[in-house]
Amino acid sequence: MLTTHLIQIDSAWEDRAANHAKARRLVAEANPQPGSLIILPETFSTGFSTNLPVTAEPEGGATERMLRELAAEHQSCVIGGVVTQAPDGRGMNQALAIAPDGRVLARYTKNYPFSATGEDKAHAAGTQVTVFEWQGLRIAPLICYDLRFPELARTAVRAGAEMLVYIAAWPVKRIQHWITLLQARAIENQAYVVGVNRCGTDPQFTYTGRSLVVDPHGVVIADAAEQERVISARVDPAIVQDWRVQFPALRDAGLLG
Repeated sequence: MLTTHLIQIDSAWEDRAANHAKARRLVAEANPQPGSLIILPETFSTGFSTNLPVTAEPEGGATERMLRELAAEHQSCVIGGVVTQAPDGRGMNQALAIAPDGRVLARYTKNYPFSATGEDKAHAAGTQVTVFEWQGLRIAPLICYDLRFPELARTAVRAGAEMLVYIAAWPVKRIQHWITLLQARAIENQAYVVGVNRCGTDPQFTYTGRSLVVDPHGVVIADAAEQERVISARVDPAIVQDWRVQFPALRDAGLLG
């Protein structure tokens, strides 16, 4: 069994120090047991800004160091969003997964920057998925708008994923899409799906959280509602594995042997 802790934060706009301090406090209040999975939203340290002089950091920068410190302090795996610098001068919207010993287990770059707000002009797109193992579960981190592209989730499952983790800054006016698509990705991939969204407001949008844990049958087993808070849920790798054997849809799709 793996315990997940979803950190639904109201990020202060372009204020890295304040958001790091708030994230540390929320995680400490959750009191995660060693071996947990702690998940923070997309661009949690600055909000969903494309002001690269403020948001972009080098690899190993302040947010990555903060995630490493959280992982070491709580002896858990931590996933969180960060913007790093792309070779072409743009940023890269990434999800980092950090082990308790400081190793980067995954560095995933958002494959689908959100063109409706011009994110694709500021952030270079990634080209592949990344899967890592933690506590017997194979996990693929993904980011926000990626949720709308089912083929990306399929690629992750083909690579072995049993849990899809979407970190996000998903606004209230499309929140029903968020809930429905998280459940759909769980059902069609026979996988746990975790969506960790921010709450609060920024100069562009209002966010109402609704961070969820969805089981492989599409059942919501944890829902953070709308306020800043942490929710926790236990997930069992055996449930994924057993369901995929009992109901062989992925095998029939040619995704599993």
